[in-house]
Amino acid sequence: MLRLLKNIGYTFYRVWFYILVALPIVVFFPFLLITTISEKTYPQFFWLARNLWAKTILYGMGCPPRIQRQQELIKNESYMLVANHTSMLDIMLMLYVSKNPFVFVGKKELAKIPLFGFFYKRVCILVDRNDPKSRTAVYRSVQKRLNNELSICIFPEGGVPDEEVLLDKFKDGAFRMAIAHNIPIVPMTFYDCKTRFSWTFFSGGPGKLRVRIHEFFETGILGSEDTSTLREEVRETILNSLKIKEPSNIN
Repeated sequence: MLRLLKNIGYTFYRVWFYILVALPIVVFFPFLLITTISEKTYPQFFWLARNLWAKTILYGMGCPPRIQRQQELIKNESYMLVANHTSMLDIMLMLYVSKNPFVFVGKKELAKIPLFGFFYKRVCILVDRNDPKSRTAVYRSVQKRLNNELSICIFPEGGVPDEEVLLDKFKDGAFRMAIAHNIPIVPMTFYDCKTRFSWTFFSGGPGKLRVRIHEFFETGILGSEDTSTLREEVRETILNSLKIKEPSNIN
């Protein structure tokens, strides 16, 4: 009986999440649509996505973010934002963490999600990992966004790993692009998204979402031959942080 009640609670928790995802999009659809007509209005779209969509979901789910910043983002500067990827909440949490407008680089399959996918394909840089031409086009798209003083966000694991995997191998893309475009890498550790809202249906629950923004990795003196070293150094930073089950100073 107790297990049945728990599963009912988990089901309502999941349904409530999808309601919170859809509701702000429906309510603010005209404003969201207007701000995606031109790349010049993307900062306004980002503000809406961050303040009216992401915050509604995070706080509506009872998952208030708690952030420790070892280094601050500078306004109007461009960065490569990277973090471990374990949950759908990672998207909303990243939007919450960065006040600097940024563009996600993500797999094109997400564009198929009803309602969410409509805006995803309009404002994000989509990658078809099976098409080399698509990967080349991403570099051009990234440069265009950087020219507009935007940042870029990539989850370098390339997808959500199996739940028993603490941190999967990183792909080169984010680090190669950061070096090519001479922008700092901002590593972040998301500690609690897997616990709060994993891919296992009957799981999860409210609670704080702790984030640590680590010191940035500068790329100004690096060349393409340094990609793998940079990739592993950033991964090691996040992995070591994840191994600390109760990180201090994030309350």
